[in-house]
Amino acid sequence: MNSAVKKTVIYSLVGILQFGTGASVLEAAALYQNNTPPLYAMSKGHHQPNEKDRREAERRREMEKRREQERRERDQRERRRQHDERRRQENERHEREMRRRQHESEREWRARQEREKKRHDRALRDIAALLIGIAIGSSGK
Repeated sequence: MNSAVKKTVIYSLVGILQFGTGASVLEAAALYQNNTPPLYAMSKGHHQPNEKDRREAERRREMEKRREQERRERDQRERRRQHDERRRQENERHEREMRRRQHESEREWRARQEREKKRHDRALRDIAALLIGIAIGSSGK
């Protein structure tokens, strides 16, 4: 290879190295000098998040948070409604069962009332336990 070509290749490589070093030094300098964005922002199409972008992101986060809260409240109202409906149905059933039937003797009626009271108390405890479980589960979120 001719010495002129060798010198040209070597000087070109040195120039490229110097340019790369200079670019990294400039990039490491302060982000904004004279209100100009950093080099990588100009060269690669990137942009620094500005105040408008931050406000938009915050607005999106707040909106998502609000939607999640509304969904949780809607679910909680629905569970509460189901709980109230179960309790109402149980109380109606209990009232029917506590009435004396025409064919029952006094003793049979009292024995059935005692069994029904125990069954009703268990059913109400189960319903209340479900409501407490729902409350505990929703409070952790």
